[in-house]
Amino acid sequence: MTSTIDSTSLSPTTRQVWTRSRGLVLALVILLAAGITMAALSSGDQHGRLDPRSADRFGSRAAAELLKDRGVSVEAVTTLDEATAAAGPDTTLLVTNPDLLTERQQRSLHTATASAGGRTVLLGAGPPSVDTLAPGVRTNTPAPVSARAPRCSLPAADRAGTVDIGGERYVTDIADADACYMSDGVPTLLRIRDTGTEAGDTVLLGSPDILYNDRLDQRGNASLALQLLGSRPQLVWYLPSLSDGSAAESSGDSGFLGLIPSGWLWGAFQLFLAAVLAAVWRARRLGPLVAERLPVAIRASESTEGRARLYRKANARDHAASSLRSATRDRLAPLLGVPPADAHSPDVLIPAVSARLPDTTRDPRTLLFGPVPTDDAALVRLADQLDALEREVRTS
Repeated sequence: MTSTIDSTSLSPTTRQVWTRSRGLVLALVILLAAGITMAALSSGDQHGRLDPRSADRFGSRAAAELLKDRGVSVEAVTTLDEATAAAGPDTTLLVTNPDLLTERQQRSLHTATASAGGRTVLLGAGPPSVDTLAPGVRTNTPAPVSARAPRCSLPAADRAGTVDIGGERYVTDIADADACYMSDGVPTLLRIRDTGTEAGDTVLLGSPDILYNDRLDQRGNASLALQLLGSRPQLVWYLPSLSDGSAAESSGDSGFLGLIPSGWLWGAFQLFLAAVLAAVWRARRLGPLVAERLPVAIRASESTEGRARLYRKANARDHAASSLRSATRDRLAPLLGVPPADAHSPDVLIPAVSARLPDTTRDPRTLLFGPVPTDDAALVRLADQLDALEREVRTS
């Protein structure tokens, strides 16, 4: 229990540390590289998706320019306040990602547009938003995007003909709804008239593909897009954003869990279930504990050093001092003729030590049965003094 504790044979070397941790480091590097690669790939063509100012593959600048050439004013907005303020009988409001809106945002948007007398176009509205933004409409399982014929009486669809559409499919019991571009008998385009107004309506498109720059010139995509979005002199192109202040206000009452998308919660549950199953599987493989003899002998010095390091890590000076004193008393008893049963009795051991060393300058009682050392330095001094006391007894 001296300064050799700081550097012992049990201390791992740099090579050992690297050998043990290189697997984890390699896994972290692979994970980081995969994340950077995925981010780079997803930030390429998808950058500016459905943005009327973007000329990328999935942007919609071509459609916006064609609408401007026909005299339609195109305004891109990113906040709910701007979108609701622009609602009116002369306005078409295009919502590019309705599912991104919170429930309170959806209610506010529906209230503003339901009686405005204009047109609202919802792109890919799914279960999270369709009930609020289009009451009376339900979603069905999504369909792949492909060329589909209109097969309906909606004039815009009839003139456009075959277009690239799919995605969400919509079911409704509304009698005068226009259902077009069927997939297994279920429409991927649905037009319903707003209650309380004669000219207002809501158009649900299962997928936004007809608005992409790289698809606009195919089939009747441009014709359908221009007719749906150019029926009014003004087009408000609403790009919902998580940075919208109304989104933060909407989620303020629901707490932290309300900010987490449902997909993340489902993913976390799946990971938890996988961890439980892995634990059960490993427990079955390991089986019950089996006692067995150690394959090698452990040197006494290594065992002592290991125990000393544990005491030091736990700051257990009381246990260390007790072990030192107990071992010293066990060794002194046979030297002084004290029975082993009385080795730890101060009334028997101390008189025997004093009789053997009448002139010693150390107090045997304090050394062998004294208080706990107050710090590491006092513990080291105690070890040295006990060693010296034992040597004196042996040589006397």
